[in-house]
Amino acid sequence: MRRKHKYYSIFLPIVIFSLIFCIQSQANWKAIEDTTIIKSYSINYTTRPLNIDGKLNDQAWKKAVWTDLFVDIEGTIKPKPLFDTRVKMLWDSQYLYIAANLKEPHLWATLLNHDDIIFRDHDFEVFIDPNNDENQYFEIEINALGTVMDLFMFKTYKLGGPMVMGWNTDGMKSAIQIKGTLNDNRDKDKGWTIEMAIPYSCLKKPGRNYLPKLDQPWRINFSRVEWTMQNEGISYVKKLNPNGKPIPEFNWVWSPIGVINMHVPSRWGYLYFKK
Repeated sequence: MRRKHKYYSIFLPIVIFSLIFCIQSQANWKAIEDTTIIKSYSINYTTRPLNIDGKLNDQAWKKAVWTDLFVDIEGTIKPKPLFDTRVKMLWDSQYLYIAANLKEPHLWATLLNHDDIIFRDHDFEVFIDPNNDENQYFEIEINALGTVMDLFMFKTYKLGGPMVMGWNTDGMKSAIQIKGTLNDNRDKDKGWTIEMAIPYSCLKKPGRNYLPKLDQPWRINFSRVEWTMQNEGISYVKKLNPNGKPIPEFNWVWSPIGVINMHVPSRWGYLYFKK
């Protein structure tokens, strides 16, 4: 009897803790669902070819509407972003076109090599799930130098990933325009614009949908990483905490997740194709 009581006393706190953890996790996700709104975007078809130069002045872009301004990744529980970000999109028979406008008073970028970890700079990120099944999706990151990191996920990190850095957006066209002076603190900048043409062919995977269909929405989301900077000489460096590490980055997104984790496809926005 004593031995039974001994094991009971050991395992009872563990059982109680597990129950509390599960209940709390469900409550947290219920709070996320209650406080974040999944966005949607109806994307228009274009027959006009777009010149991908980052200027966003092609006639075809007049058919596209801007998204709402980005919000904090955690939703309305956090303050509004310091600087405005918005996106608009078009599609044709070959490409998904994305245009982004990012207000930014301190233009800064350092990473030059393809598949550098771009979010260590200020960056803009695209997440695409053409099958709308929260599985096998694509991520593209770009900085103000136009440097791209791209990867493919078999499943979310929470489910074990893995990420495939060997996947590339073959055939993608992208361009940046900066409104100001990059890495120069002697003036105040206005921001930067991004233009992408992502070919459907690079999204092709065995047994998976990769072409737009009018009756099948994709899941898509966009993120902007913004670091807190300070002047150093005529350029910038990340501002540090007292522990010597950079102040954590801001994460601003189109469709809020509710947690600081972009890899929750169920919280991404819906992309509806129109003709």
